[in-house]
Amino acid sequence: MDFMGKPALATQSPELVSTGIRGLDDILSNGLPPNRVYLVNGNPGAGKTTLALQFLLEGARRGEKGLYVTLSETKEELSAVSGSHGWSLDSIHVHEMATNEHDLEPDNQYTMYQPSEVELNVTTKAILTEFERLKPTRVVLDSLSEIRLLAQNPLRYRRQILALKQYFAGRQCTVLLLDDKTSEVGDLQLESIAHGVISLEQLSPEYGASRRRVSITKMRGVQYRGGYHDFIIQRGGLAVFPRLVAAEHSDGFKPGQLYSGIKELDALVGGGLEFGTSTLLIGPAGSGKSSTALQYAISEASKGCRSALFIFDERIQTIMDRTAGLGMELEKYYKSGLITIQSVDPAELSPGELAYCIREAAEGKDGHAPAKVIIIDSLNGYLNAMPEERFLIIQLHELLTFLNHKGILTFLIVAQHGLLSQSHIQAPLDTSYLADTVVLYRYFEMKGEVKQVISVVKKRTGRHERTIREFNLVDKRGISIGEPLRKFHGVLTGNPIIESNKDQE
Repeated sequence: MDFMGKPALATQSPELVSTGIRGLDDILSNGLPPNRVYLVNGNPGAGKTTLALQFLLEGARRGEKGLYVTLSETKEELSAVSGSHGWSLDSIHVHEMATNEHDLEPDNQYTMYQPSEVELNVTTKAILTEFERLKPTRVVLDSLSEIRLLAQNPLRYRRQILALKQYFAGRQCTVLLLDDKTSEVGDLQLESIAHGVISLEQLSPEYGASRRRVSITKMRGVQYRGGYHDFIIQRGGLAVFPRLVAAEHSDGFKPGQLYSGIKELDALVGGGLEFGTSTLLIGPAGSGKSSTALQYAISEASKGCRSALFIFDERIQTIMDRTAGLGMELEKYYKSGLITIQSVDPAELSPGELAYCIREAAEGKDGHAPAKVIIIDSLNGYLNAMPEERFLIIQLHELLTFLNHKGILTFLIVAQHGLLSQSHIQAPLDTSYLADTVVLYRYFEMKGEVKQVISVVKKRTGRHERTIREFNLVDKRGISIGEPLRKFHGVLTGNPIIESNKDQE
């Protein structure tokens, strides 16, 4: 299944077993080695049951028999879980070991599968009997916490897990053992027995929706992608967003430049902006950063190429109204699909999911053509999407490197705090060294009016003007850039001084 819970394309090697989750298979280098025992652990609610059901349903789709042994949940409860995702359990066999109403009768209590009372060997025998009857190729045992209670001591518990591992090893089946981490300490002995360990975590930030992440703690014989990978649970199952590694996507591309269509702006940046680079537009709120980025997007769309916007701070309709007032043809290209706009709620969207969406747009896997221009508006919103600020630079660097390898022109917009005085204007995070080009916007006061200026302070890929030009947004005419302000100094401080004729001499 893909990251939305749909069947994944058959791109994996035949010797590997697909988990049914495209993103997880990606992390595992296309799947699990077959005929092994794996541990899937996580706190209650982390998504273990959903993952296990996707694993069995993927096997059923491939014509394989699947067995789900539940020691705690009833079949009705599992059916409710699968129904919430639009699945049916008809294609897999569910063996229920939980207590039923008949077992509560006094005459039958000696056979009741109550974990705290029944003997371990009775439960184990029932599991193996069902396995021998069905002879499945995929098995899920949910959960080990019940067996741990039956074993009563760590030595007996370890021996029982070892015995199960040896039993399944010679019977051509892949087994997932689910563990809900209810023991007081981490069970490292159990992890040492399993061929691989998949850990699911659920985090609760101080504000916003819960965030989940998965990591591969151990996987023998597989070169997996380490670290944490964000995932969500939605209708259709687990959607895993593999951590972006730019070095895995070093594609070649045809060099080229993008021109804004405004002569003065193109002159300011030294002609045009190169594809495969990133541009940082930085300045106070309302100084024209977003409009400049949109001008480049519209210019690219006019050539029939796609641009993708990821916006944190404005509604789509607000952008449409604003650009229409400036005479910019954003709505025309938005309706044609040449400019796509995705609103991002930082309280709901995890950083990994955002990076995944940007990657999908860059590769044209989101239902549109591959994007040649990507705009993140703004980096302030991107920062708020991060659970911890210190990781922003690392992830942003990886994302920009990936986009550069794809030959995409990326615009990052940063709103600085403050308006006029340069000493009081600050960015939420210094990202200027990451960008290939840095365009600076400022307000300044002159003759009782607040005016705007634009300047390019950095461009790695070529020469650019060192001048400061006045910048205006004009109704129905869009962006207007004036001649260099050569008769002033101190413009960037917010309080310029007009040079006298004597000074000019």
